[in-house]
Amino acid sequence: MTKTIDDASAERHRSKMAKRKAVQDAEVAEKTIKKGLLIVHTGPGKGKSTAAFGLALRMLGRGRRVGVVQFIKGAWQSAERDALETFGDQVVWHTMGEGFTWDTQDLKRDIAAAERAWAKARELMADPTLALIILDELNIALRYDYLDLQSVIAELGARRPDLHVVITGRNAKPELVAAADLVTDMSLVKHHFAAGVKAQPGIEF
Repeated sequence: MTKTIDDASAERHRSKMAKRKAVQDAEVAEKTIKKGLLIVHTGPGKGKSTAAFGLALRMLGRGRRVGVVQFIKGAWQSAERDALETFGDQVVWHTMGEGFTWDTQDLKRDIAAAERAWAKARELMADPTLALIILDELNIALRYDYLDLQSVIAELGARRPDLHVVITGRNAKPELVAAADLVTDMSLVKHHFAAGVKAQPGIEF
């Protein structure tokens, strides 16, 4: 049922929105800096990597190239990879992980895989044709000290000025959070796993 709105209510709403628009326009006009962003998606909630791949689609929609390095999820088939690879050479994707540490049960192997993935990330950061790089689950590698945190932060800070980098994974290190331009902590309110619902194609993978 459509709510009936009288002329006085409509005019109050118009006036209120006009004032709000003026404030919003002024705030936007104040922002003059253009730079590559260091973005961190962390927290216990679902959707950190999914949000990063949404940014990849946005960048691809702008005609720019995207690079992806997966640090941990090597054992998983990635439907996101299957979809993004339909963009051809506009997407450069490297799955470098060998699974979570409880799967490999081999610390030396985990560290070696993380080092290879970081070397690939550095290679992509040096590619001037890439506008966005996603370092999927880098936070996990840093959490377990597979990589030197200060070295990673320093090299991220030394990247070219127009390159956007997105880092995903739980438990982002405080030092990385401090270095980032944009940090989203995805909280867990409710998850279907708790009700016994299994991982499903198109939702989890």
